[in-house]
Amino acid sequence: MPVAPARPISPTASERERLKKMAYGHKTQYRLRLRAQVVLHAARGRSNARIARETGLHLDTVRRWRGRFAEQGLAGLTDRHRPGRPSTFTALQTAQVKALACQIPVETGVPLSRWSCPELAREAIARGIATLMSASTVRRWLAEDALKPWQHRSWIFITDPDFRARAGRVLDLYARTWQGQPLGEDEYVISADEKTSIQARCRCHPTLAPGQARAMRVNHTYGRGGALTYLAAYDVHYAKVFGRTEPRTGIVPFMTLVAQVMSQEPYASAKRVFWIVDNGSSHRGTKAADRLITAFPNAVMVHTPIHASWLNQVEIYFSVAQRKVVSPNDFTDLAQVGDRLRAFEDRYNATAQPFQWKFTTSDLDDLLARLDRHTADHPEEFSLRLTA
Repeated sequence: MPVAPARPISPTASERERLKKMAYGHKTQYRLRLRAQVVLHAARGRSNARIARETGLHLDTVRRWRGRFAEQGLAGLTDRHRPGRPSTFTALQTAQVKALACQIPVETGVPLSRWSCPELAREAIARGIATLMSASTVRRWLAEDALKPWQHRSWIFITDPDFRARAGRVLDLYARTWQGQPLGEDEYVISADEKTSIQARCRCHPTLAPGQARAMRVNHTYGRGGALTYLAAYDVHYAKVFGRTEPRTGIVPFMTLVAQVMSQEPYASAKRVFWIVDNGSSHRGTKAADRLITAFPNAVMVHTPIHASWLNQVEIYFSVAQRKVVSPNDFTDLAQVGDRLRAFEDRYNATAQPFQWKFTTSDLDDLLARLDRHTADHPEEFSLRLTA
């Protein structure tokens, strides 16, 4: 039987340039590189058999890509659309499972706090949405819409009627402004709070250092060695920490911390030292502010809004200390906890830089505007939360 002659290939100048880039480009996919080489060989008038020998491809493969380029040009070298296996589930079934994932399980009669993919698949079968469904199928559907019903985040409504004013004062101080006026060189901003109940957990077996293909191992069982409170004052603009440990929190330990800071320079002779604190019992209300200014006339107490300790920068330092000093908790006694925290203060102060605080009063106004829009759209939900 006579063999059909090879299709003649005559690429244009621009096509030839594109083919060369495809054939010899380092970032070209391997399959596209081979197809471009086949076409370039064919453009030189070589036979399919010779091209197959030089490229190591099957004769039928060479014939296919040569023919496709002759018919469609460069577009013929790309893969054709493959519809794949027909879908087992309908769009309605997919939507029903996603709608189920967007409901709280207990409100649908299922005694669960959160959905998991296996539970959703089981519930979909129980409701007759499908006769058979796997957890991986549900996981793939939820990934398309970025739904993760097994995760949760806590939140709280703003209940402080003076939230904007209080938060604005704190944010202005971070920007070195007070009542519309810039702070002077002899004015400082201190963020202070207590980290309570730091335990000394003496592990029943020594902690093992990490090794090859092995993480640090900390024994699960431990003996309790008591707990202490860590008080810290953080200079916002100079990234300096002053800390102390006490058996418990209270007015006296907090005022001792204040005296520790205010008795040394440059704070003792400063024009004003602003103390940003939350509404904890040891520094709450006007009595605490009066007590502070009586003891140190150049000190000004500034409270964060209620339930807004996240505005207090010392909380960031506490999170650093928690990660780098306290966890994993393995201390022989409380004295070792205190020594470790004080040593960490010295290490931190040697290299620390001010936190890059980016939440400004403009961001605060945007946040409050979004909350106002939300409460306007759902007034019954807002009033229910306030009365709960």
